[in-house]
Amino acid sequence: MIGLIQRVTRARVSVEGKCIASIGTGLLALVGVQRHDTEASADRLLRRMLGYRVFADAEGKMNLGLDAVGGGLLLVSQFTLAADTRKGARPSFSSAAPPDLGRRLFEHLVRRARETHPEVASGRFGADMQVELLNDGPVTFWLET
Repeated sequence: MIGLIQRVTRARVSVEGKCIASIGTGLLALVGVQRHDTEASADRLLRRMLGYRVFADAEGKMNLGLDAVGGGLLLVSQFTLAADTRKGARPSFSSAAPPDLGRRLFEHLVRRARETHPEVASGRFGADMQVELLNDGPVTFWLET
Protein backbone atom coordinates (compact mmCIF):
# COMPACT_ATOMS: atom_id res chain seq x y z
CA MET A 1 0.00 0.00 0.00
CA ILE A 2 1.28 3.43 -0.92
CA GLY A 3 0.69 6.70 0.91
CA LEU A 4 1.86 9.98 -0.55
CA ILE A 5 1.58 12.28 2.46
CA GLN A 6 1.71 16.05 2.32
CA ARG A 7 1.92 18.35 5.30
CA VAL A 8 -0.82 20.92 4.77
CA THR A 9 -2.17 24.09 6.29
CA ARG A 10 -5.55 23.12 4.82
CA ALA A 11 -6.98 20.67 2.32
CA ARG A 12 -10.37 19.80 0.89
CA VAL A 13 -12.01 17.38 -1.53
CA SER A 14 -14.94 18.24 -3.77
CA VAL A 15 -17.16 16.01 -5.89
CA GLU A 16 -19.47 17.56 -8.48
CA GLY A 17 -18.67 21.02 -7.12
CA LYS A 18 -19.59 20.20 -3.50
CA CYS A 19 -17.05 19.97 -0.69
CA ILE A 20 -17.31 16.49 0.83
CA ALA A 21 -14.29 16.59 3.17
CA SER A 22 -11.85 19.11 4.57
CA ILE A 23 -9.18 19.57 7.23
CA GLY A 24 -7.10 22.40 8.60
CA THR A 25 -3.49 21.80 9.63
CA GLY A 26 -2.52 18.16 9.18
CA LEU A 27 -1.77 15.58 6.53
CA LEU A 28 -3.33 14.97 3.15
CA ALA A 29 -2.67 11.33 2.26
CA LEU A 30 -3.14 10.12 -1.29
CA VAL A 31 -3.52 6.35 -1.00
CA GLY A 32 -2.80 3.73 -3.65
CA VAL A 33 -3.72 0.09 -3.14
CA GLN A 34 -1.70 -2.62 -4.87
CA ARG A 35 -2.72 -6.19 -5.74
CA HIS A 36 -0.70 -7.80 -2.94
CA ASP A 37 -2.01 -5.48 -0.19
CA THR A 38 -3.94 -6.72 2.83
CA GLU A 39 -5.64 -5.25 5.89
CA ALA A 40 -2.29 -5.63 7.67
CA SER A 41 -0.72 -3.42 4.97
CA ALA A 42 -3.38 -0.78 5.58
CA ASP A 43 -2.89 -0.94 9.36
CA ARG A 44 0.88 -0.54 8.99
CA LEU A 45 0.48 2.40 6.61
CA LEU A 46 -1.88 4.08 9.06
CA ARG A 47 0.57 3.66 11.96
CA ARG A 48 3.33 5.13 9.83
CA MET A 49 1.22 8.09 8.70
CA LEU A 50 0.09 8.95 12.22
CA GLY A 51 3.59 8.70 13.69
CA TYR A 52 5.70 10.02 10.82
CA ARG A 53 7.61 13.00 12.18
CA VAL A 54 6.99 15.83 9.72
CA PHE A 55 5.85 18.64 12.05
CA ALA A 56 8.20 21.12 13.71
CA ASP A 57 9.02 20.92 17.40
CA ALA A 58 9.84 23.96 19.57
CA GLU A 59 13.29 24.13 17.94
CA GLY A 60 11.90 24.08 14.40
CA LYS A 61 13.03 20.51 13.64
CA MET A 62 10.72 17.94 12.06
CA ASN A 63 10.34 15.86 15.20
CA LEU A 64 6.58 15.59 15.76
CA GLY A 65 4.01 13.26 14.25
CA LEU A 66 0.37 13.97 13.48
CA ASP A 67 -0.74 12.52 16.82
CA ALA A 68 1.59 14.89 18.69
CA VAL A 69 0.26 18.03 16.99
CA GLY A 70 -3.40 16.97 16.91
CA GLY A 71 -3.75 17.71 13.20
CA GLY A 72 -6.33 16.36 10.80
CA LEU A 73 -5.89 13.46 8.40
CA LEU A 74 -7.53 13.61 4.97
CA LEU A 75 -7.45 10.27 3.13
CA VAL A 76 -7.97 10.25 -0.64
CA SER A 77 -7.88 7.10 -2.78
CA GLN A 78 -5.67 7.43 -5.84
CA PHE A 79 -5.10 4.24 -7.82
CA THR A 80 -2.66 5.98 -10.17
CA LEU A 81 -0.02 5.83 -7.41
CA ALA A 82 0.28 2.11 -8.17
CA ALA A 83 1.19 2.78 -11.82
CA ASP A 84 4.30 1.27 -13.35
CA THR A 85 6.04 4.17 -15.11
CA ARG A 86 9.43 2.56 -15.72
CA LYS A 87 9.11 2.45 -19.50
CA GLY A 88 7.11 3.87 -22.35
CA ALA A 89 4.91 6.94 -22.47
CA ARG A 90 1.79 5.36 -21.00
CA PRO A 91 1.53 4.02 -17.43
CA SER A 92 0.63 0.42 -16.74
CA PHE A 93 -1.77 -0.31 -13.90
CA SER A 94 -1.11 -4.04 -13.68
CA SER A 95 0.14 -3.73 -10.09
CA ALA A 96 -2.90 -1.74 -8.92
CA ALA A 97 -5.52 -3.61 -6.92
CA PRO A 98 -8.77 -4.44 -8.70
CA PRO A 99 -11.55 -1.99 -7.75
CA ASP A 100 -13.31 -4.30 -5.26
CA LEU A 101 -10.09 -4.99 -3.32
CA GLY A 102 -9.03 -1.34 -3.53
CA ARG A 103 -12.39 -0.18 -2.16
CA ARG A 104 -12.39 -2.75 0.65
CA LEU A 105 -8.86 -1.88 1.80
CA PHE A 106 -9.34 1.88 1.45
CA GLU A 107 -12.55 1.69 3.50
CA HIS A 108 -10.72 -0.45 6.08
CA LEU A 109 -8.00 2.23 6.28
CA VAL A 110 -10.58 4.99 6.77
CA ARG A 111 -12.46 2.98 9.42
CA ARG A 112 -9.29 2.18 11.37
CA ALA A 113 -8.12 5.80 11.10
CA ARG A 114 -11.42 7.00 12.59
CA GLU A 115 -11.06 4.48 15.44
CA THR A 116 -7.52 5.70 16.13
CA HIS A 117 -7.33 9.43 15.39
CA PRO A 118 -9.76 12.18 16.45
CA GLU A 119 -9.95 14.10 13.14
CA VAL A 120 -10.24 12.04 9.96
CA ALA A 121 -11.86 13.06 6.69
CA SER A 122 -12.08 11.08 3.47
CA GLY A 123 -12.59 11.49 -0.23
CA ARG A 124 -15.01 9.19 -2.09
CA PHE A 125 -13.53 6.00 -3.53
CA GLY A 126 -13.78 5.86 -7.31
CA ALA A 127 -15.23 9.36 -7.67
CA ASP A 128 -13.92 12.11 -9.92
CA MET A 129 -12.56 14.32 -7.14
CA GLN A 130 -11.02 17.76 -7.07
CA VAL A 131 -8.41 18.05 -4.34
CA GLU A 132 -7.29 21.45 -3.11
CA LEU A 133 -4.44 21.91 -0.67
CA LEU A 134 -2.02 24.40 0.73
CA ASN A 135 1.17 22.36 1.08
CA ASP A 136 3.10 23.55 4.13
CA GLY A 137 6.80 23.67 3.36
CA PRO A 138 6.34 22.08 0.87
CA VAL A 139 6.71 18.81 2.75
CA THR A 140 5.82 15.61 0.86
CA PHE A 141 6.85 11.99 1.55
CA TRP A 142 6.24 8.66 -0.18
CA LEU A 143 5.43 5.84 2.28
CA GLU A 144 5.08 2.26 1.14
CA THR A 145 4.26 -0.89 3.06
